[in-house]
Amino acid sequence: MARLLYSAIASLDGYTVDASGSFAWAAPSEEVHAFVNDRERTVGTYVYGRRMWEVMRYWASDDPASDRSSVSAEYRRIWQSADKVVVSGSLAAVDTPRTQLVRDLDAADLLQRKAKASADLGIGGPTLAAQAFRAGLVDEVSLYLHPVSVGGGTPALPRDTTVDLRLAEQHTFGDGVVFLRYEVAPT
Repeated sequence: MARLLYSAIASLDGYTVDASGSFAWAAPSEEVHAFVNDRERTVGTYVYGRRMWEVMRYWASDDPASDRSSVSAEYRRIWQSADKVVVSGSLAAVDTPRTQLVRDLDAADLLQRKAKASADLGIGGPTLAAQAFRAGLVDEVSLYLHPVSVGGGTPALPRDTTVDLRLAEQHTFGDGVVFLRYEVAPT
C-alpha cells in the first residue's frame, strides 16, 4: 500500500500562513528547494484542498521564463508528472492537466487510492490534511520549519486531533530552516 505523506512549510510557531494569509516568509532557498525536489520524487498523486491547488497550479505553466533556476524548473517537471486530486465544494472545474475534481474528502476513497497506487500520495493544505489526520490516513509528516514566528494564522497540524509522531529524520539548512520528518504512529 502506498503511503499518504503530509508536507508543509511552517513558521517556528507552527503556522503555514500568517494571520493575513501571507506566506511570503516561507519562500524556500535554493538549498531547501533542491531538498524538497528530492522528497517529492516519490509522489505519484497530490491531493489538494482548493486554496493549496490555487497556489500550486502556478507549476502547470510551461513558460521557462517563470522558473527562477534549474531547481525551480526541476520542481515544475516533478509536479507536472504527478496526478492531482482537488477536493473542493466551491470550484466548478479545474484547469490543470492530470487533475481530477472531487467534492469532498472521502476517507474510504482515499484509502482505496492508497491501496491501488504504485507511488506515494501527498496531501497538501493543512485544512484538508486535518481531515485525513482525523480519519487516521496520514502515514508521514514532513515539516520545513522557518526561523520566523508569525503569531497566528493557519496551523500546520490539526488542533483538535492528537497525532502521535515518531521522529525519523532531521536536517538543518544553512538558512536556519529545519526539516523534520515523522512517521505517524499507528492508532
